[in-house]
Amino acid sequence: MNPSLTPSPLLLSVVIPMRNEATNAGPLLAEITAALGGLAYEVICVDDGGTDGTDAVLALAAAADPRIRGLRHVASCGQSAAIVSGVRVARGDWIATLDGDGQNDPADIPRLLARAQAEGLSGAAGVLVAGHRVNRRDTRVKRLTSRVANAVRARLLGDATPDTGCGLKVFGRQLFLDLPAFDHMHRYLPALALRAGAVVVSEAVNHRPRLRGISNYGTLDRLLVAFMDLVGVIWLQRRWKRPVATPLP
Repeated sequence: MNPSLTPSPLLLSVVIPMRNEATNAGPLLAEITAALGGLAYEVICVDDGGTDGTDAVLALAAAADPRIRGLRHVASCGQSAAIVSGVRVARGDWIATLDGDGQNDPADIPRLLARAQAEGLSGAAGVLVAGHRVNRRDTRVKRLTSRVANAVRARLLGDATPDTGCGLKVFGRQLFLDLPAFDHMHRYLPALALRAGAVVVSEAVNHRPRLRGISNYGTLDRLLVAFMDLVGVIWLQRRWKRPVATPLP
């Protein structure tokens, strides 16, 4: 990659975790290019140990467009780990995440970014804007289980977010790097951001049906890990008091 071809400093880094999304990668990257044409941005796609040639598709895309960068996990480590790897190498002040299956609409990113920048003027420790899939295009079972999970999580964590499972989010890079990293943390980003003293708001976003490929998530496997994740985040909330330090005269 030729750094001289990329605007610097970058305003935005789009981080996309992918696993076996070879058929979705190309169309999604084309949509991002169309949506963000006027911004100084980069796209970081992280192939999480896939086996369908997603890495080859990303390599070709990166060769054709210097704003695209690809990473690959040797073995699958999960969606959260892919996001962490992408954010760590990102060069933008703001991070936008979206799923690699094409269900999130890249056209929503500029609006979420504008909201994040506006909220950032409040002087808070950071900002996270979470997408809210008002009209979800998933199966009935997925919609029902997500509704129940969101209600339970919101009641126990008080994260003020109706849809934490939406992959489309915009937040400050430094805010994310200051958060504790663990498997499935991407579903608890609003609660973790509030714990860090950040502002958390939601924006309605478009949601689309999956047109290509197969989902990497099932209903049962998500439910089995949700309880332990929830207990862990509650523990993190209760075991931390955010200090306010003032300089001595």
